[in-house]
Amino acid sequence: MNAKIDSRLAVKKTYKLFIGGSFPRSESGRVETATSADGKSILDNYAKASRKDFRDAVVKARGAQPKWAASSAYLRGQILYRMAEIMESRRAELEMELSRSRTTTKAADEVSAAIDLTVHYAGWTDKYSQVFSSVNPVASSHFNFSFPEPTGVVAIVAPDAPALLGLVGTVLPAILSGNSAIALASSTAPLVAIGWAEIIATSDVPAGVINLLTGDAAELAPQFASHMDVNAVVNGRDDDTITKTLQAGSAENLKRFANHSNSPSAWKSAPANPYWILDTVETKTAWHPIGV
Repeated sequence: MNAKIDSRLAVKKTYKLFIGGSFPRSESGRVETATSADGKSILDNYAKASRKDFRDAVVKARGAQPKWAASSAYLRGQILYRMAEIMESRRAELEMELSRSRTTTKAADEVSAAIDLTVHYAGWTDKYSQVFSSVNPVASSHFNFSFPEPTGVVAIVAPDAPALLGLVGTVLPAILSGNSAIALASSTAPLVAIGWAEIIATSDVPAGVINLLTGDAAELAPQFASHMDVNAVVNGRDDDTITKTLQAGSAENLKRFANHSNSPSAWKSAPANPYWILDTVETKTAWHPIGV
């Protein structure tokens, strides 16, 4: 008896951008091919974001930010924790995406660290304000208080490696305070970012709060730094040229700039630095007269 021949063709996935809660193709129609770590195997295609895609993402982020900032810290924490729950339930998919460019053991470790880091930052939403606020002594009959408030829209260049942990570790400190974000995912392992975007889309994060682009950092970094409706820029890429481009562009229009880059080996310890939260907030000071 002849063996049955399976003639079915697999449905290949086309990885798109994540903007405003939707998954559009790049307006330019450009795509790139993702390959395995050794460069010998072609994995899938992914959208190559253009400057127009970035501008569209800024519009969505700006529209979503006020409502996100106005929500309670407790609610933001619950939403981030919900994200961790879904990451845990879909960890096999995240590991699969990473294992196509890494060993299975390293992929499993990275997904675990990313989930743990999400839980960690979920816990900071209702605590960072108490930790970083102060009552200031003044030489008059007033109470003087300083406390952090979100700065607005944050543009982020995430690390190339680790692709998932680095993305989570740069985006969450920015958004937990009430900012919205546009992040450029890893250029060497971009596919897992869209897998994470599918989790964001189902985890109660309001549309537009997190927007993810895939593409060329050298092309998009100048736009991140020069766009006048972006309030802060965070660099996670361990690349001197990208760092200088972002820093110089931010200086021209007085954006906040934060360098959160680490070597791939340094990210293995899953940095959970609460001071990274302060890099994308403004300190507001209020005076209140003391009654007689």
